[in-house]
Amino acid sequence: MDRELLKMEHITKIYPNGVIANKDVNLTVKEGEIHALMGENGAGKSTLMKILFGDEEKTEGTIYYQGKELKAAGSADAIRLGIGMVHQHFMLVNSLRVYENVILGMEPKKGALIDREKAIELVRETAKKYNLNVDPMAVVGDISVGLKQKVEILKVLLRGAKLLILDEPTAVLTPQETQELFEQLLLLKESGHTIIFISHKIREVMQICDNITVLRGGRTVGTMPVKNATEEEISKFMVGRDVILKVQKEKPSFGELLLEVKDLNYTTREGRKALDHVSFRLRKGQILGVAGVEGNGQNELAEAIFGFYKNASGAVIYKGENILGKSIREIRDLGISYVPEDRIKTGVAENVPIWGNLVSDIIDDGRLRTRRFLDYKKIHRMTETLIRDFAILCKDDGHLAGMLSGGNMQKVVIAREFSSDPQLLIANQPTRGIDVGANEFIWKKIVEQRDAGKGIILISADLNEVMELSDSILVMCEGHVAAYFEDSSQVDEYELGKYMLGLKRQEAEA
Repeated sequence: MDRELLKMEHITKIYPNGVIANKDVNLTVKEGEIHALMGENGAGKSTLMKILFGDEEKTEGTIYYQGKELKAAGSADAIRLGIGMVHQHFMLVNSLRVYENVILGMEPKKGALIDREKAIELVRETAKKYNLNVDPMAVVGDISVGLKQKVEILKVLLRGAKLLILDEPTAVLTPQETQELFEQLLLLKESGHTIIFISHKIREVMQICDNITVLRGGRTVGTMPVKNATEEEISKFMVGRDVILKVQKEKPSFGELLLEVKDLNYTTREGRKALDHVSFRLRKGQILGVAGVEGNGQNELAEAIFGFYKNASGAVIYKGENILGKSIREIRDLGISYVPEDRIKTGVAENVPIWGNLVSDIIDDGRLRTRRFLDYKKIHRMTETLIRDFAILCKDDGHLAGMLSGGNMQKVVIAREFSSDPQLLIANQPTRGIDVGANEFIWKKIVEQRDAGKGIILISADLNEVMELSDSILVMCEGHVAAYFEDSSQVDEYELGKYMLGLKRQEAEA
């Protein structure tokens, strides 16, 4: 593991608008290692990997791969040279079978037609070789998230990748699925593959990786071996200061009933029962964590409560009033805020300045107006304060939201929703794509809301986040409430994983 496979030297990337994404970045990866790439949002990790994979052109610098200068003109060149990338958001066609997804673009032919039998056998043999147990004939839309991850890895392996770039590969996996993935990555390492592992989860990095390279502000902080490092040392290395890895919070003091969901049902346009008789209660001063493998109704639960669906049935009783069927505007006016799962789709308007996004929920508020006109001075004073308080990295509040990094875009959403003084806060994946330093900040804000007597529904694919923040935990599986724990300390993450996977189910109602 001493031979250098990849060396990126003095990589600089400056966009036409003057934004410097990478400045003099250096990265060395040895053959046969699992190398973690970490750093805060906007640190330049994604840009660096896009340059390596041929999706972005560097402004300056040199890349050496297998001892030769790499001059990939695009991702097709990178794949041909043995570099493969597994993206965080799966690039699969749900309506196609596993083998069809894996061979897409490189189909074996029999005359003018695709050799279906050869394609299936090729996928089956590759899956067996790398211990990736997946049925080539399964329809991708019908398989679990963990199996989809395997299909993505199969895709790059079948194309001959020796260097694999994995972008947040465990973001949507259960502990059991994560452990299985790690076992497979170690087998790949043993078979001579090299892996660049992008992750925000320090414990995972410590478990699976050999070395860590940290970027900060588009520059290389340095590289350190994992072997003798502590969680605190890695955190400080990433953000340049000590980070509290545990949530500091007092025992909860639950108040009166704030929200009661009764027999909530919702069927998607495709006919899938996303919510099936979901019932639970939330009190003031309570953080209710909702855990589950992604796609088991958590997102639909949040959207149903917040008024996205007109065809949901049952009851959502907030402060004694059934709000099911009310509009989003009406629900907001009742004191409910929502951090959506997808910041780009429903969180921000990309072509609108930051200030417009930060006040979009209160734009009709009389406090922002002078007579009939918007008071822009007041708006800019308010938004500049939010930018400072929530550490949003930007030139000014006129910066377009769509030009921000993913993490800073998320901070815009968090700032808007937290600053409206909600009585009920629905936080759907609040720290997805957020670095460890910003995690600490957002977690503190959530605990502050709880301690102020607010009710919080926390939906997260990160079980550590659910375990650390939640006072109570509700587990969803296939649209049902699979389990409920009034006291989150009653259960550990591996037990939760069993309920998430449908291996166990409580009979008692939440």
